[in-house]
Amino acid sequence: MTAPDAPGHDRPEPDAFTLAYWEAAAEGRLLLRRCGACGLAHHYPREFCPHCWSEDVGWERASGLATLYTWSVVHRNDLPPFKGRTPYVAAVVDLAEGPRMMTEVVGAADGDLRAGAELRVTFREGVPVFVMRAGDG
Repeated sequence: MTAPDAPGHDRPEPDAFTLAYWEAAAEGRLLLRRCGACGLAHHYPREFCPHCWSEDVGWERASGLATLYTWSVVHRNDLPPFKGRTPYVAAVVDLAEGPRMMTEVVGAADGDLRAGAELRVTFREGVPVFVMRAGDG
């Protein structure tokens, strides 16, 4: 499977550096970058560490586990492709490896969302989104 061919309004266009990230996502794997100098992981993918500025960074597979930090239910968005998805849950999650990530929570019932809710990654058309973990919602 390859990265999405056509740029979408809800994802950046892959370039030479981020292609590995998008190819992994198209195969159902979430990647992070980890710094060899300070040991910290980061997301979104960058060619340098945002913590210590080292260029000694590499790809690693994330566990796919996260906790919900904050969210907002979007009821109106006239931009494609969001218009057909309303309402949707725009969210910020804390990945188990440490980085914070902007994403979407899908499939959650009204009232199930709460700070600290346990989530796991899934993929929609090659884009990582999150669902509630079993027993938490």
